[in-house]
Amino acid sequence: MRAVALPTLALLGIAALALTGCGGAASASDTDAAADAPITIATIPLGDDPSAENPIEAFAALLEEETGRTVEVTDVPDYLSVVEAIRADHVDIGIMSGFPSALAVNTGEVDALLAWKGDDTPVSTCVVLQDSPIQEVEDLEGETVAFADQASSSGYFMPVYMLHEAGLEQGEDYEAIFAGGHEGSFAALEQGQVDAACTAIMLTQMGEPYFPFADGEWRGVGESPSMPVAGTVLARQSLDDETRALLEEALPAVFSEQNAEALGALGEGFIGRETVIAPEPELFQGFVDIAAVAGVKLEDLR
Repeated sequence: MRAVALPTLALLGIAALALTGCGGAASASDTDAAADAPITIATIPLGDDPSAENPIEAFAALLEEETGRTVEVTDVPDYLSVVEAIRADHVDIGIMSGFPSALAVNTGEVDALLAWKGDDTPVSTCVVLQDSPIQEVEDLEGETVAFADQASSSGYFMPVYMLHEAGLEQGEDYEAIFAGGHEGSFAALEQGQVDAACTAIMLTQMGEPYFPFADGEWRGVGESPSMPVAGTVLARQSLDDETRALLEEALPAVFSEQNAEALGALGEGFIGRETVIAPEPELFQGFVDIAAVAGVKLEDLR
């Protein structure tokens, strides 16, 4: 089910992709061929342990059962590479958290196939080691803080907004580093390279292999607000109608309570939430102010 990673995908620039046009109207034969083709997915790695069970493999198997189609997964290095792969028609879909979904949908070149609504639960916290002198968010002034990725909802946008609300501005009141993922943030904290690692509260609750610190080894400092959208399945705009309809029916069935254990971290933030099929762009507008605080304009991906 797993395809070899696209060799040039990481080299694709946003500007170059802006020049990449979607294909024209498909003929009947093209549509038939598309309906028989594998469903392709771009995803970022969910863990660094090659021996651990990867929930994306379970997701692919479950989606194959629901659709009757072969599912192929392509690993890409970060959230923006998922968006780039979809925009460039390299893959059919990608599963994204709220903020990168908003960035992508705002380009007008990527469709939101399905969205999971958020709730009132805080999204993020900043993790410090148990013996750290940092006790509250304001204590992060003058410190070095690790963030997962510049397009991560829980690992960047929401904690940056939390720090802003505490009167701390990135680049002025604290130094930010980007670790390339939540695992990298935890490693940097464990190795003493940073004073705090901002991440999803959900990961701290899940423990190994997603969170490396045992009880008594760490503390959470602060809690961010909730998000209006927990996540989105994005799709290329050239996706044929038959595959689109098939996925709209299959995805809610895959992300169901009976599959929670198999999906692990991939389903943790989505299962049990209200599902919106083909959501309107307005659903993502609640992210605009927070994205502006983080120094990212939604039109930056155009």
